Amino acid sequence: MKRIYITLVSLVVLTACADKKTPETEEKKGETGMMMPGMNNKETVAIEKSNPVVPLQLPGELRADQRTELFAKVNSYVTDLRVDIGDHVKKGQVLMVLEAPEIQAQVSNAQAKWKAQEAMYISTKATYDRTLKANETPGAIAPDYLEQITAKMLADKAQLAATKSAYEEMQNIDQYLVIRAPFDGVITDRQVDKGAYVGPMSKIPLLIVEDIHTLRLNLSIAEANTPYIKEGDTVKFKVRTLPQKEFTGVITRKAGSLDLKLRAEQIQADINNKEQLLKPNMIADVTLQLKREEPSFFVPKSALVESNLGVYVIEVRDGVAYHIKVAKGRVMPMMVEVFGELTAGTQILKMATEEIMHEQKIK
Repeated sequence: MKRIYITLVSLVVLTACADKKTPETEEKKGETGMMMPGMNNKETVAIEKSNPVVPLQLPGELRADQRTELFAKVNSYVTDLRVDIGDHVKKGQVLMVLEAPEIQAQVSNAQAKWKAQEAMYISTKATYDRTLKANETPGAIAPDYLEQITAKMLADKAQLAATKSAYEEMQNIDQYLVIRAPFDGVITDRQVDKGAYVGPMSKIPLLIVEDIHTLRLNLSIAEANTPYIKEGDTVKFKVRTLPQKEFTGVITRKAGSLDLKLRAEQIQADINNKEQLLKPNMIADVTLQLKREEPSFFVPKSALVESNLGVYVIEVRDGVAYHIKVAKGRVMPMMVEVFGELTAGTQILKMATEEIMHEQKIK
């Protein structure tokens, strides 16, 4: 019995201790209870105009300033190959020589016809000159004969011009057998060897020449960002192969029209590549600085509502909420640019949600 009595007394004491609330416990509970309501969902902020520089990061592609694929214009064989991949070439330099025996035969034939016609014209012209001089003596030359020799001289002269033109045309075709560099650059691809048969129907180029001393950085700018970019702006970028180095360039060309599929404008920046650290077709991580000519409104991202009803902010006026439709502009980490029927000093909800209806009273 004594053991049972002691056990019961112990249980009563423990229960009393568990139910006792200390001042510290009450204080902590009170603090915890105040944490949740601490975030005021009805807090408002006054909007003001500003003009910050907003960085825009986007991918770009580097391309050669000039790139030409060289093809054969006539059916022929490669007889002399003077360059290979990586060779630097100058404008007009002979890169490859082709051979087409039938073309060269046609050139010789056209030249022979031209020379024969030239000799015939010289003879006819001499006869015409003598006849014309003799005609100075009245009655020495019959009028019909003078007309005939004049007509023959003019016909031979026209035929001479035609044969000469045909010869020059064949000479031009013969020049197609010599492949020259169209500009200063580098041979970046070669697809043929000596003895290969080539022709105009081939889809594979003989050589590819690229100018890599100057590169073009191609960018696709979304429609919303096009007003902030103009020719002469500076762009900065990095490439994955040289992450520690930052490159710069200047925007020199804007397409002036949006791509039908992407709804974006193509722009290009010229990049000086004299050190040849950059390669065509590299992907660049580009940073542009977007700035307007005039200040505009920026609001916290949390103040912007994007729903099926549209994009809007919630103005609070005399304790009533009003939806103000806006259009988005530049986006910053915490703020977003908006355009609409807004006035400086307007109070808007800092934490706007779809649940707050138009003309709803705000308590």
